[in-house]
Amino acid sequence: MRSTAIPLHPNAQPPAQFRAIRKQFDAVDALRGVDLTIRPGELVALLGANGAGKTTAVRILLGLIAPTSGEARVFGGNPRDAASRTRVGAMLQIARVPETLRVREHIELFSSYYPTPMPLAEVIEAAGLHGLENRLYGQLSGGQQKRVLFALAICGNPDVLVLDEPTTGLDVESRRALWKQIRAFIARGRSVLLTTHYLAEAEALADRVIVLHRGVIVAEGTPQQIKGDSATLEDAFIEMVS
Repeated sequence: MRSTAIPLHPNAQPPAQFRAIRKQFDAVDALRGVDLTIRPGELVALLGANGAGKTTAVRILLGLIAPTSGEARVFGGNPRDAASRTRVGAMLQIARVPETLRVREHIELFSSYYPTPMPLAEVIEAAGLHGLENRLYGQLSGGQQKRVLFALAICGNPDVLVLDEPTTGLDVESRRALWKQIRAFIARGRSVLLTTHYLAEAEALADRVIVLHRGVIVAEGTPQQIKGDSATLEDAFIEMVS
């Protein structure tokens, strides 16, 4: 994939950054000294098997949990601050969305949480939801529900988008449709952190891939470089799914 990353001005703060992040749950180190910087217009894929530490990294970046040590920053600010949270959109693996609200109602509700949300029509277009605006969420197919969750992640017009295994459980057609919508978001100069255990997904979308294994970064590079490092991938128990 051709890189879309925009070079940082010397005095500019990166959209997202981890510095020596460590997170411990009881006796388990979920993350062990992780350093990560995401640049403007860049999609970074965190690739790893279940339990590698991907979701923990996402929760720290979103300010949902604090690291045991180290520092996480969103445009130089604490991810737990309100000013940082309004610049970040998220699509998580587990989303409890009321099934009795219509698609339009969900988007309007989520948009109200942000100071400068996208117009409803733009959100519908970006998420591929034309014709579904008045459908109840509970009446949608799995692929359509994923598109609604993507719409809720972008409706606040965020500068950084966090996607935690967004295509898990989707068929090939639905997965590629969501990839198209993600690419369109990146084309607007925004940044994305994507977690996945699908090498094909990282290869299709990412400018840069970071391989996590047991809370440690074991490889980093372009999708082509990572794909060529078969020994590292095997050691990290990555599931290759086309």
